[in-house]
Amino acid sequence: MKIQLWQAFLIGVVYYLGQMGTPWVSLAGTHDIMRPLVNGCLVGCILGNPVEGTIYGAAIQLPFLAWIGAGGSVPMDTALAGTLGTALGMASGVSPSVAITLAVPISLIGTMIWVLHMTVDITFVHMADQAAAEGKINRINFLHVWPPQITMFIFSVVPAMLAAYFGAGPVKLIISSLNGTPLHVLTVIGGLLPALGIAMNLQAMTAKGTIVWFILGFFIAEYSGMSILPISIFAAIIAYVFTRMTVKEGDTE
Repeated sequence: MKIQLWQAFLIGVVYYLGQMGTPWVSLAGTHDIMRPLVNGCLVGCILGNPVEGTIYGAAIQLPFLAWIGAGGSVPMDTALAGTLGTALGMASGVSPSVAITLAVPISLIGTMIWVLHMTVDITFVHMADQAAAEGKINRINFLHVWPPQITMFIFSVVPAMLAAYFGAGPVKLIISSLNGTPLHVLTVIGGLLPALGIAMNLQAMTAKGTIVWFILGFFIAEYSGMSILPISIFAAIIAYVFTRMTVKEGDTE
């Protein structure tokens, strides 16, 4: 599959919208676009196959199940992993498990982009301090939103666009050169990484009062014969009712 320049640009925009600190999507009350499952689907729509994009995104999502960015820290860039991992995987025709092995190092590269962007943003903080000293409230508001977002747009869209546009060919050549045992090794590694993500997520679920719900859900899924969709709906209803019954308004614990 050949990724056109306009498609590569839109893939870069998807990555930008999935960046932590981008307000345009979070204003709607969601950060889900940073998840590989979601931006993988969006990349699939751009490349003309949303189902395949969702499959790649779902596979890439698994190693990042326990991902969390605390205090502004971005240990791995899941948005870049999902967008570029899906785009390069679809363009090169590799299996989703191999795409996972591409996505994990890509996510680490994304942290470098994040650090570079935040370093440049320090300039706007100093400019806002000067505006505050001069009592220019409108200028503070401007510096707080537009220059950082323009910088993030450039630092996000340009590298993701170039990587998607020029990277598919080299990735396909590399995969072809690894055909045989090396590619099989990558496939095995790609199959292990989701298990690692699931294990990390299960470790977070062993807190007091949580593991019993996991066990209940497992047995319902195993023995009820219901598909995952009605089980998910029942789980959402139970979670809502349980939360309303146990968590008092204003309780911060």
